Amino acid sequence: MTTEPRPASPQATHVAIDTADERRAVLTFSGVLDAHALRELEERLLGPRLRQADTWVWEMSAVERIDLACAYALLRAATTLPADTSITIRGARRDIQRTLHHAGVDAVATIEE
Repeated sequence: MTTEPRPASPQATHVAIDTADERRAVLTFSGVLDAHALRELEERLLGPRLRQADTWVWEMSAVERIDLACAYALLRAATTLPADTSITIRGARRDIQRTLHHAGVDAVATIEE
């Protein structure tokens, strides 16, 4: 019995690193951030290119949904950064903000309306 490769999900997750230098890291998230996206999300957030930035911007206007596992991954990444690193979350819809709040991300990041 052979199995055909599955087509890519129309809700595939994307985490793009738009800018990463010693001053600023800008990440753009899109799609559905759920258990299927967790590994990619954690790998991107722990990348050495990002760790040197003292300001992080997470653009989340294109996120359709985020589950608590991914919100906790964001929290873990944020809490491993130096204490003087600032994180700003932009464009997150209310339901995304609510999940981030439940995970405690708002304690380590500024969520802009």
